[in-house]
Amino acid sequence: MALSLLVLLLTTVVLGYFGVEDLESALNFPGRMTGAALIVSAIITFLGAAAVLDHWIWHSFPYSGPVALVSTFVALLSNVLLLAGMLKDGDSEPYRAVFCALTAGSIGAVFAVWRTSVVIPAPKRVAATLIVTSLIAVGNFGYQNLYMPSQRESEPVVKLATGTPVMSKDRKAFSVPVDITMENHSDVAFYVLGDIFHAMGQRVSLSRRDRLRQQWRTDSEQWSSFEGANPLSRREIHHPGELVEAQPGMPYGQWIDPGSTFSARMVLQLPMDTPYDQVTFYASASLARKDRMRVENLRFTGNSWQRGADTPGWVTNKKEWDALVFKGKIHESNAIDEHTRDRRTLSVYWRFGAHGADIMEAVTSPGGAGASPSEAQFRYGIRDIQTGPVERTLWDIKSQRST
Repeated sequence: MALSLLVLLLTTVVLGYFGVEDLESALNFPGRMTGAALIVSAIITFLGAAAVLDHWIWHSFPYSGPVALVSTFVALLSNVLLLAGMLKDGDSEPYRAVFCALTAGSIGAVFAVWRTSVVIPAPKRVAATLIVTSLIAVGNFGYQNLYMPSQRESEPVVKLATGTPVMSKDRKAFSVPVDITMENHSDVAFYVLGDIFHAMGQRVSLSRRDRLRQQWRTDSEQWSSFEGANPLSRREIHHPGELVEAQPGMPYGQWIDPGSTFSARMVLQLPMDTPYDQVTFYASASLARKDRMRVENLRFTGNSWQRGADTPGWVTNKKEWDALVFKGKIHESNAIDEHTRDRRTLSVYWRFGAHGADIMEAVTSPGGAGASPSEAQFRYGIRDIQTGPVERTLWDIKSQRST
């Protein structure tokens, strides 16, 4: 009796603690439903503790034995699920020890109540049918209403549009306006980790003769690098692009709510005697789903060229790139993961170099281990979206120098 009572009371405390916190603060609907389920399980185990006392001591309720048996089984199932989740995703050794102890104790509690020859007041075959039917119904409901909505993928869309070039009064320079629009047509809000707009200038000369097949092959080999990708052309000779301008378009840390739109206008200015024949525009952003994580105090922490800068080699790529570094702490989407997983750090790198600019991010644990791309995408909802290339020839503008 003492073991069953202790296990049920401790399980009530654990389930109630996680359940209340999840019900109040989980970031998504499945997390809130999990909190509600934990609270219901905590109520059952608490009533089971009273049933255990009545079954062994008071004998005032005729069905205290079955209630005690059901409650110990609920405690066992709940503790097994908590332990499984802990072994799969958790980091905390104290919580692992607690869940192991509660699981082992729940097994002992089920056997202890079962050995008292509990009489089930209905035919066992009917009870088994009801249990199986209920489990199938709960599983189907959970899959249709909890799992599938949480796996529904969605992300905002970024659009670029160039405007009419404007020449300066002395006709020695011109500017090209570029409109950037980010539209969130999904039903999920997104957190802006960082974004970047950049323009690449490119020299494009024309060959008098058809280019050789080997030259086409050489051009196609550059497709392994997105920054060096150019169209295969019979006459055009594309020289490596050069970064002309790069800047953020949105404040980092801003929310993009469902159905909302953000727009900004950038202006690229170049001299009329620019050597470039065309300009190519790109826009990219790093986003995180609001229902997968919460970022605390995302802020600028330094840059890659500072002495002692903590910037991974894969970001700077053998000093070919420079980067601004932003860091923040990650809060998990539910109470169980929040307490059983070590606090992760989100690092966002605003990277730029002679041949382009982009946004990169990494999720790391206190031990320095990084999350895999799939974990960053599915657990934390991190998305990289981009648009471009949007090309704009400069021949029509440069031809106006003599007019």
